[in-house]
Amino acid sequence: MTVKLTKAAIWEMCKNYLLLLLGIVIYVISYVYFLLPYQLISGGMNGIATLIYYTVGFHPSVTYLVMNVFLILVGAKIMGWRYSLKTVIAIAIISFLINIFQEGITTVDAQGNEHLLHIVGDQKFMACVIGALMEGLGLALVFLAGGSTGGIDIIASSINKYWNISLGRLMLCIDLAIIGSSFFIFHNLETMVVGYLTMLMSMFFLDYVTNGLRQSVQFIIVSDKYDEIATQVNQKMERGVTVLYGEGFYSKEKRQVLLILAKKYESRALFALIRQIDPRAFVSMGNVEGVFGEGFDKIKR
Repeated sequence: MTVKLTKAAIWEMCKNYLLLLLGIVIYVISYVYFLLPYQLISGGMNGIATLIYYTVGFHPSVTYLVMNVFLILVGAKIMGWRYSLKTVIAIAIISFLINIFQEGITTVDAQGNEHLLHIVGDQKFMACVIGALMEGLGLALVFLAGGSTGGIDIIASSINKYWNISLGRLMLCIDLAIIGSSFFIFHNLETMVVGYLTMLMSMFFLDYVTNGLRQSVQFIIVSDKYDEIATQVNQKMERGVTVLYGEGFYSKEKRQVLLILAKKYESRALFALIRQIDPRAFVSMGNVEGVFGEGFDKIKR
């Protein structure tokens, strides 16, 4: 059977990969410019790569790539080949960009020792805040594009197959252990504490961005021009509209009521459209906990 790709499908696929690439670039910048030079460990594969870099000098890009390839092969053997092409692409690009960006901030002294440039001087806490926010944003964009950075989630999923342990708790425990081990490498309590703070801020911002972009709203609209509003929402916003048939309790007047579900970031455009067509329309908007189906999130098993 031949699958025909429409222009809309091709554009959606291109947007996803552009979003994935943008997320990867932001993620790598946060790691190379703000976390790695300041010995900040936020967990995950980049945390392990940082520890190995400062212990034996292996380049983080090589460590990151080798560990992820190994984990993907092991994970595939244990759980079956379920890792998407986007994850493999993300791992390859991240490893490549880490190498390129690190070369740009590496200096060599008279003795031949390499040093990483400190972008914000000696302000480790500022590096922590900027790095955590950018890391959270980058990861959020990667996840929203349907990709993954590999690493810890592969380990957690493999362990979860044999032991009934929450994936979230398992990943948190692994990250806590990675950050805690930094004390034995750097022998610095401040570095370990700031590492935990980096992880918490990164997780908070990751949730904030993903939940904000996924947040949906429900509009209930009562208007004499309901047909025109519904048509414009269909055509201009490409959103579905349900027409409900209501009746005023006091007036006994029968009215058509529009029910529209949209993303939160689309609400301003929808309000502008309604105001342009019928400024006197009665509009109610409320946040929706979850919307699943075409145009929204997929139903997960």
